[in-house]
Amino acid sequence: MAPSYPVHIALLDDHPLFRQGLRYILQALPYVEAVADTSTLPELLTACEQRLPDVLLLDLQMPGMDGPEVAQLLLTRFPDLKIVVLSMHSADKFITQMMKLGARSYLPKDAAPEELIRALEEVLATGYHFTPRISRALMRGVQQPSRQHPAKLLEPDHFTPREEEVLRLICEGCTAAEIATHLFISKRTVEGHWQRLLEKTGTRNVAGLVVFAAKHGMLET
Repeated sequence: MAPSYPVHIALLDDHPLFRQGLRYILQALPYVEAVADTSTLPELLTACEQRLPDVLLLDLQMPGMDGPEVAQLLLTRFPDLKIVVLSMHSADKFITQMMKLGARSYLPKDAAPEELIRALEEVLATGYHFTPRISRALMRGVQQPSRQHPAKLLEPDHFTPREEEVLRLICEGCTAAEIATHLFISKRTVEGHWQRLLEKTGTRNVAGLVVFAAKHGMLET
């Protein structure tokens, strides 16, 4: 769902042509009011100090900058910043690291414009854009070591059957609205289950839920 308020977006990427293409896509969206186009961390920090963007599109690897370190620094200074990673690196370790650090989504640089727009709108609406690729990366990352050191399983009644259904669909990348449609319940009911899952697992976001579920043998890769 497109936001009903003016949105500010920032870009951090060292390739001028790529940034130009992104600006062209973003500025055509009716709800995008401004795009901060930056190629260095100091430029981005200045832009964030002047006006914190609603979403930052962050390149993972740039000369003289380490993507995870940049993300950690930014989220320490600006905890409310929503970071969407755009990267040519598709290995599980990169996806897992960035999602655990607090990124709201992780997209390949060759993603279609429609996928980028959908990611932006979901991040603005729900706080994240979770794809099956992200889910698989997180699950593989925690299931491999768990074969050698199995995690203690939860008691059978720790989650209700409905909570288990919601958790499975969350880990498949479904939004609250999609889960509501699939289970024939209201979106508000889904959001209630979602909040209880976060409380029961002691996690803060979708990435944490997937990691928790995989560690406890609740999902299949």
